[in-house]
Amino acid sequence: MIAPILIKNAKCVSSQAIIQQDVLLKDGKIVEIGQIDEKHAEKIIDASHFFLLPGALDPQVHFRDPGMTWKEDLRTGSMAAAAGGVTSFFDMPNTKPSTITLDAMAERKRAAAEKCVVNYNFFIGATNTNLDVLNGVENVPGIKIFMGSSTGDLLVSDTSDLEQIFANGSRLIAVHAEDDDIINAAREIYRNSRDFNHHQFVRPADAALKSTTLAVELAIKYQRRLHILHLTSLDEVRYLEFQKSKAPISAEVCPQHLLLSAPYVYEKLGAYAQMNPPIRDMNHSEALWKGLMDGVIDCIATDHAPHTHEEKAKPFGEAPSGMPGVETSLPLMLDRANRGLCKLEDVVKWMCEKPVELYRVKNKGQIKVGFDADLVLVDMQKEKTIENGKLFTKVNWSPFDGWKTRGWPVKTLVNGQIVFDDGMVNTEVKGREILIDS
Repeated sequence: MIAPILIKNAKCVSSQAIIQQDVLLKDGKIVEIGQIDEKHAEKIIDASHFFLLPGALDPQVHFRDPGMTWKEDLRTGSMAAAAGGVTSFFDMPNTKPSTITLDAMAERKRAAAEKCVVNYNFFIGATNTNLDVLNGVENVPGIKIFMGSSTGDLLVSDTSDLEQIFANGSRLIAVHAEDDDIINAAREIYRNSRDFNHHQFVRPADAALKSTTLAVELAIKYQRRLHILHLTSLDEVRYLEFQKSKAPISAEVCPQHLLLSAPYVYEKLGAYAQMNPPIRDMNHSEALWKGLMDGVIDCIATDHAPHTHEEKAKPFGEAPSGMPGVETSLPLMLDRANRGLCKLEDVVKWMCEKPVELYRVKNKGQIKVGFDADLVLVDMQKEKTIENGKLFTKVNWSPFDGWKTRGWPVKTLVNGQIVFDDGMVNTEVKGREILIDS
């Protein structure tokens, strides 16, 4: 039994409104909303000065577990999520071994039940030969396809193989959309470069657009649910603006692609700014922001993909791509709201409601009676500087090191239990497998 908690006088936020009211939590659920007598709860949280948001769902992380746990693992990654107000995550299949079999999926869920302090689920990875697994695995958010350069056995770039996947089944397909041939040709041009700014040219916007176009054409042909992961280019935004209505197509953007831009970020951070698809110039970041505001882009994800300092110390061409982000995504977007660049209601739409809607998650994403008590209390006046060495992610660095932002999570609740409070994570709390209505 979980002790009943009453959150008093909270400003409850949805995409539609902000309403001050009490929220009663019992046995992991929201059981009452309104003006509630304190006698109904064992613990009272005075939220008079806070905003209450549904817990965020990060639909794209790489917690490196199993196989690369020196970078991150399910415990540390989920702790970072809790500290950032993220109560649920979907992890990607490029682990070691890759998550491409029923046994591998079962093992990841078993490990998550032991290690995770927030809620979890995992994408099944597509290969050229595992169509039966893609359609047979139970309760997953979707199928992940790497359409561009990838490690291991997860590259699916041949059009006939892609068509086979799109034509069979109904589960959502999420794609990393970069064209392999364009990338390989560009890599040859810059093979002797030691300039990290060239990363954006090794993986050019043309590669992203060509691959996105192919995925969208297949989604339209087969009326298949398609989600474009980590959109990065002006060209893709313009293309999707006219294509999304033709099939159930959605897209996401990462805070780093919205807030960082080339060449400055590469000059400052070098390898720490390198990720795939790459951070591009300001014309692209401005277009992504406009696409998000206009609804062409549906939600925010982080592509949290950490590497160690030792790995990032390697020269261009050898240093791995990827950066952490699950811990800072909500604070960065709260800061944008404080700056008047969007509304708090928009942040809730992009990070709480839309991911739940797109992936058909049950009982999450809203402050609503009967829904899971996954919630985050936010102090919109709290100022804090993001600092390397003071993060929960195992690699303990951020590309936003030194950024002072306003608006921070102060308490995070998962299934009615306080998992993050006053800078501390309660590792006794255990998350649950996220249920998908496929």
